[in-house]
Amino acid sequence: MSRLPQAYRDDLRAAVDTLRSGGVIVYPTDTIWGIGCDARCSEAVRRIFDIKRRADSKALITLVDSLAMLERTIGEEIPEAAEQLIEVAVDPLTIVYDHGRGVAPELLAPDGSIGIRLTRETFSAALCRGLGAPVVSTSANISGRPSAPTFADIDPGILAAVDYVCLSRRDEHVPARPSGIIKVGRGGLIRIIR
Repeated sequence: MSRLPQAYRDDLRAAVDTLRSGGVIVYPTDTIWGIGCDARCSEAVRRIFDIKRRADSKALITLVDSLAMLERTIGEEIPEAAEQLIEVAVDPLTIVYDHGRGVAPELLAPDGSIGIRLTRETFSAALCRGLGAPVVSTSANISGRPSAPTFADIDPGILAAVDYVCLSRRDEHVPARPSGIIKVGRGGLIRIIR
């Protein structure tokens, strides 16, 4: 990390400090810009639902930076089908697992499942590493409105409602897309959600 520009390191440090203190951030991900918090902090997760004006029955996606963090978050060995999907995925892929462990209960769907994406994007992966835990990642938009394909498209109300807005990658103008979502169930049963 010492070879990265000072402004990038300062931005990352400020974002991690905000997450550690239970705050909510807007940050660049491997897909579209996201609203995030420490995935273990129920109060911060509930704030994200409020900021997005989203029903809390709709589970949020969580990012991890490694297979080891993924395994800790699902509380068991990664299903073989999921590991193979992660290995061959060219585009960002969120996988829904049967259950999560050590995260805020608000991140779990009513059936106990959890959507997790192993991010390969530098900034979001460094956030997870710096925090030492998964980071919530939900699109930086009001629920029901279109996702913001670039930073410039994010609703000013969203930016005003969070504790920190990351500086890195704001100047990128290539529209991004949400990830694909696949559920990997017991016995390797696969269902495409998006």
